[in-house]
Amino acid sequence: MPKRAKKNEEAVDGETGNGAEPAKKEKKGKEPEAPILYEDPPDKMTSKDGRAANMKITSWNVDGLRAWVKKNGLDWVRKEDPDVLCLQETKCAEKALPSEITNMPEYPHKYWAGSEDKEGYSGVAMLCKTEPLNVTYGIGKEEHDKEGRVITAEFPSFFLVTAYVPNASRGLVRLDYRKTWDVDFRAYLSDLDKRKPLVLCGDLNVAHQEIDLKNPKGNRKNAGFTPEEREGFTELLKAGFTDSFRELYPEQANAYTFWTYMMNARGKNVGWRLDYFLLSSALLPGLCDSKIRNTAMGSDHCPITLHLAM
Repeated sequence: MPKRAKKNEEAVDGETGNGAEPAKKEKKGKEPEAPILYEDPPDKMTSKDGRAANMKITSWNVDGLRAWVKKNGLDWVRKEDPDVLCLQETKCAEKALPSEITNMPEYPHKYWAGSEDKEGYSGVAMLCKTEPLNVTYGIGKEEHDKEGRVITAEFPSFFLVTAYVPNASRGLVRLDYRKTWDVDFRAYLSDLDKRKPLVLCGDLNVAHQEIDLKNPKGNRKNAGFTPEEREGFTELLKAGFTDSFRELYPEQANAYTFWTYMMNARGKNVGWRLDYFLLSSALLPGLCDSKIRNTAMGSDHCPITLHLAM
């Protein structure tokens, strides 16, 4: 996600990005415009081909697992009650995981990946009610896998991949690396898709189109909205994967999943849609709904939820 340097401090995980370009200050004497908020509509629980949803997956970039737990993130998870919970940017070594989450009886099957070199950096997790057939970590390339960004679980009829995609960083210092990642990650997903259809979820660190962020004009040269990153996402779609939210809500504006902590961006809904569920084409007939739970607090991202009929 486009990282924000919190006021007077560096971003904790070292992935400083642009922060959302703030809206221009209103001229004195002019009333500020009321923010246009997104209201998550009622969940659709039936697919186009008439099947009832029977798989619920939630993804959330928690921006630090320990802080998120203290902000009662798990209370929201218990209410949402997904079959699988995927977390990104956990920033927590496995030995330091809070007992509140490691002891959760609702999810007996828990999987963690973290950075090998930097403690408190990156990291993803997957918590499952039902045990997967197999679980793997990374994408098979050392230069990427040492940062703990991907977990893949194989279930009987599909793969579930959760990812925290590298940020191009402030000044685009990691843009070349990000371009390499995009090519290698796409190849990894395409190979999986040949074996079994997949769901990809997580913080993909790109707003694909202008509709996916509040201020596109001011961010064209910033991490998360460069032409290179957007093209990388386009190539992923061309490889046979579908953005589930845009499949169902192609014209929905003001639907974001990330807001910088600065400038009251969340209150003004000056945000970015960086968190996605992508589906293999074979799973599209079973797509029921793709949700943005933008009222859930506890991170600079909100959670997203997918309903599928498998």
